[in-house]
Amino acid sequence: MNRETDTPALKDLFRSDFRIGAALSADQITGLEPAAIDLVRKHCNSITPENVLKWEEVHPEPDRYNFDVPDKYVEFGEKNGLFIVGHCLVWHYQTPAWVFQDAYGRPLSREVLIERMRDHIFTVVGRYKGRIHGWDVVNESIMADGSFRKSGWYEIIGEDYVRLAFEFARQADPAAELYYNEYDLEYKPKLDSVIRLVRGLRPSGVRVDGVGIQGHWFLDFPAMGLLDEYVLSLSSLGVPLMITELDIGVVPFVHLDDPIADLASFDAGTRRELHPYPNGLPETVALRQAGRYRELFAFFRKRRDLFSRVTFWGVHDGQSWRSYLPIRGRRDYPMLFDRDCRPKPAFDAVVRVGMER
Repeated sequence: MNRETDTPALKDLFRSDFRIGAALSADQITGLEPAAIDLVRKHCNSITPENVLKWEEVHPEPDRYNFDVPDKYVEFGEKNGLFIVGHCLVWHYQTPAWVFQDAYGRPLSREVLIERMRDHIFTVVGRYKGRIHGWDVVNESIMADGSFRKSGWYEIIGEDYVRLAFEFARQADPAAELYYNEYDLEYKPKLDSVIRLVRGLRPSGVRVDGVGIQGHWFLDFPAMGLLDEYVLSLSSLGVPLMITELDIGVVPFVHLDDPIADLASFDAGTRRELHPYPNGLPETVALRQAGRYRELFAFFRKRRDLFSRVTFWGVHDGQSWRSYLPIRGRRDYPMLFDRDCRPKPAFDAVVRVGMER
């Protein structure tokens, strides 16, 4: 058996359950990683841009947009008959400081920032009207304690910025699906606030078409019971749920006061602890990861009436953000395919779930 050609496609194995997606990097979109793109063509029926439609990439200066790579992204999706997702319109991170400032570096007024948001959304969504099928409109607006994140959007506009973002996106492309996307929904105050937020938009006529669960998880977190509990809570909204950014990290979680640190800045003992697998993933850990992916996909299939899509946040280990955030210089191994685009035990585990009926 030729494993590369005879292995079933994930999109076919789960076709009756949910779409299978992957986040594409700029290198992949522009043809610099043909092996990765071959995997996407074979296994995926949905794509999301990893970074190229985030504000700092697509709109780096007040009067300049970069549409070259996003255009190629959309063209690739259309050529291959894929469900195309846009990510993301309004976020606190990867948004240039100038967005919130006037020409003198002073904070904008509420009215001017609203107009700036509107112009960005109308320009970006409008360019791909009828071509990008769904948008992550607002990303990560709620903190673990349930409060609104103190972003530039919130500080200047207030809670209303979420409603306005969805209204502008709906006006820019009435046919596109519009999503709210969030992480760390394991925290009940955050979960409850997200549910209140989405439900609270309805009286003002704002329709949210789905809620994205990011899925940046670990070998032992979240527990499956907790995941099931909060997925069922979210289902009370009556909209499709999506796993939007799935990866399973195997190196230790680190919480830093600063967003990024260099591995070299830690002492030797801490470096060994934080970076336990510099030369490759041990088989025992790879098998633990495979078991984790297996139980997750068994759960997704069990709740397939709730999920419309499962998207991996990357194609292979070498692409993953987990190797440079929050600590530069580490190697993590969170994906189904290794740095050479070869399938790992985790891939085989997902295939086995897909073949069970």
